[in-house]
Amino acid sequence: MLKTRRASFTFYLGDCVRMMTSMAALGHPPASVIVTSPPYNLGVDYRTYDDQLPREEYLQWTNRWIAAAAGVLAKDGSLFLNVGHKPTDPWVAMDVAQTARRHLYLQNLIHWIKSIAIDERDLALGHYKPINSARFVNDCHEFIFHFTPTGRTRLDRRAIGVPYQDKSNVARWQSAGADLRCRGNAWFIPYETIQNRDKDRPHPATFPPKVPEMCVKLHGLERTRTVMDPFAGLGSTAVACARLGTSFVGVDLDKHYLGEAVSRTAATLKNLGEVFSVE
Repeated sequence: MLKTRRASFTFYLGDCVRMMTSMAALGHPPASVIVTSPPYNLGVDYRTYDDQLPREEYLQWTNRWIAAAAGVLAKDGSLFLNVGHKPTDPWVAMDVAQTARRHLYLQNLIHWIKSIAIDERDLALGHYKPINSARFVNDCHEFIFHFTPTGRTRLDRRAIGVPYQDKSNVARWQSAGADLRCRGNAWFIPYETIQNRDKDRPHPATFPPKVPEMCVKLHGLERTRTVMDPFAGLGSTAVACARLGTSFVGVDLDKHYLGEAVSRTAATLKNLGEVFSVE
């Protein structure tokens, strides 16, 4: 555990279903926000986990961990579930979402845009993995499913708002008084350029910290007591929590990934000038 004056960062090595089932017994309050990206079952080369299960077995496992996550989520909480796909298996994200539907309400469907082309400016921004195919276009986005216990969780939409381009709207609309409008459900969040994959991103599938940072802000930072990631990976959600000053609980099966998560979180706190202890 890393602990600052404002927040604590707790990391568990092990099975997320077991940990979430024991969360209350371990002294953790219900999670205000869960931001996570589970294995997609697309054959990713993880160090520990087998990412090539038969589809039915994968969905049964998905049902178990989402049921456990729903059990630890606060009544007005948010589960932001990032799921990708591949051209030859486009249904996997939808299958995961349908499984979550048994336990939670789908309140918002967000598109994480990794790369975008703007014709008017003859400009391409962001990064994607090129697909060499006569059948498929390059895949430049992933889904972020926003699930809640009742479908009625209040959000802080202006926390990730964008300024009005037409400033006349600021005077025209009462809701535009702060010169911020709702960003909508298309979020352009590119990966940072990396020079050495083994050094800069030693995990085959991880999201940038800005993804969980925006999710937590959208939920409402003032109402966020604890953020959780049951598939912590390299700790992008923990890093986001360090930046935001909110407590974090994470778990991962792989000791190496979890060590990287702790190190990245500690480095972030140090860079922010936060005084922290290791317990």
